[in-house]
Amino acid sequence: MKAAVLHAPGDIRVEQVPVPEPGPGEALVRVAACGVCGSDIPRMLHAGAYHFPIICGHEFSGHVVRLGDRVAAAGRVREGDLVTVPPLIPCHECAPCSQGHFSLCMNYGYFGSRRDGAYAQYVTVPEENLMVLPAGLDPRAAAMLDPAAIALHALWRTNMRGGRRVAVVGAGPIGLFAVQWARMAGASEVLVIELNDQKAAMATEAGATHTATSAQEAAEPAGDGYDVVIESAGVPTTIDQAVSLVARHGEAVFIGIPHEPVVLPKSTFGSFLRREVTLHGAWNSFSAPFPGEEWRVAAGALASGDLAWKFMITHELGLDALPETMVSLGERSIFSSKVLFLPNEE
Repeated sequence: MKAAVLHAPGDIRVEQVPVPEPGPGEALVRVAACGVCGSDIPRMLHAGAYHFPIICGHEFSGHVVRLGDRVAAAGRVREGDLVTVPPLIPCHECAPCSQGHFSLCMNYGYFGSRRDGAYAQYVTVPEENLMVLPAGLDPRAAAMLDPAAIALHALWRTNMRGGRRVAVVGAGPIGLFAVQWARMAGASEVLVIELNDQKAAMATEAGATHTATSAQEAAEPAGDGYDVVIESAGVPTTIDQAVSLVARHGEAVFIGIPHEPVVLPKSTFGSFLRREVTLHGAWNSFSAPFPGEEWRVAAGALASGDLAWKFMITHELGLDALPETMVSLGERSIFSSKVLFLPNEE
């Protein structure tokens, strides 16, 4: 099969490799679509993975083509089923797993960084990670369940309820899903802060009531602050801005992963103290029963059409374009929102 194999940071080769064989508790999945996560870019270009060579890619969907013996015997999954694959493989032995907090698993496996992922035509998947979806759902939508569930998991970390004023910092796919979840939860208004004009326009399409492309613009509608602030960019300046935007007794939840030290200025920290603000971390998207209500609710919203996704897709590419595209994404030399690779389409 064809696969984009990472041999070392920056050394990505599209080559022929053997089709993997599913074990007794696994299925072989023919990959329909695999999205680029923001974490893929540094991993493939300079940070590296846990071992080499490895096939990256963890936001994916596909169709089951072969079942291991135990999977076939269980009867929950059938050949031909459309599946999405929650990328974390919990150990089920650590304390967080025993409490159902699978996002906090202390000894997890993960597609695309700890085991081979889906920048390939085929991938083997443990039975527990096969989430069967309605056959009529577009496989591209199914491949976007991970960012949709991550955004919902973050919102559920807060005390979000109807009438709340919400601000979303960053209008990548996770931020765009966060806008939609906030509106569905009854937010009275949703501000999106995004420096890129094209992404700000996408935020409006997602349902933002107003957008800002600078800190100055964001300050104008903020007033006394926002009840819930969702930070999805992971940049020190936007993290500072997110904390500064929170209202008295409000909450900020942080999804974005920074790649440099984060320092809050004295004025921001003072405001955080005096306003008695609550800060939440949000990691992954999983809960009990695995993969969690976040995944099930997101799947239902995509299937019903309540959650929009097509407008986010800026690229649909074959695997041959992957090495060059990753470099362009790393250099920010192309505009992108959701980039999808379709390994079995030329």
